Amino acid sequence: ARMGRTVVELFYDVISPYSWLAFEALCRYRHIWNIELRFRPAFLGGIMQQTGNKPPAMLPKRGEYLLKDMKRMAKYYQVPLRMSPDAFQHIMGTSSLTAMRFITAIDMTNPQYLEPLSREFWMRFWSQHEDISQPENILAIARQAGLSAELSQKALEMTSSPPVKDRLKDTTSEALKYGAFGMPAVVAHYDGKPHLFFGSDRLELLGSIIGEKWLGPVPS
Repeated sequence: ARMGRTVVELFYDVISPYSWLAFEALCRYRHIWNIELRFRPAFLGGIMQQTGNKPPAMLPKRGEYLLKDMKRMAKYYQVPLRMSPDAFQHIMGTSSLTAMRFITAIDMTNPQYLEPLSREFWMRFWSQHEDISQPENILAIARQAGLSAELSQKALEMTSSPPVKDRLKDTTSEALKYGAFGMPAVVAHYDGKPHLFFGSDRLELLGSIIGEKWLGPVPS
């Protein structure tokens, strides 16, 4: 391990498209910046509820802008995110609770699959516009991410267990404690204190705070 690596935590939910952008960008910077990246699957619904935040699309003009923004950002970040015209209905009609509990169960038992599994959930929801809330879809996503049928089934059973529910609640509470009000919430532990950055477009600022150079979203 490199000396004095800055711990950077990414609190995310796969229902959040901007979380996907931040996730991919931070994955790319993991070996460029002197950071230790920690994935923290949390529940966006809980954060919105606790902080009284409202989905951006509740404001029609903002919703219109977001559709265009996501299109531009996806291209700029080179992430295969495709916004459907009914993207917001798609989000509003989906609960990510079971998906995030499933991801949490894998984090607790087989963390080596956390990155590919999370990515596959985003791919299914944001590229292929599939349902990610049904057990059979969750199992298919897990298989696609390289998990065995046995492991996937075990994780699915764990989603209703108190340890998994508590772990997801605790991670969500931790994000709130750092001041999160939405996703993604990126927390850099630097100079003995946590620094919170909201959204996928503050990574340049994150770099400047921790003394690292931002080379764009796709550093080659």
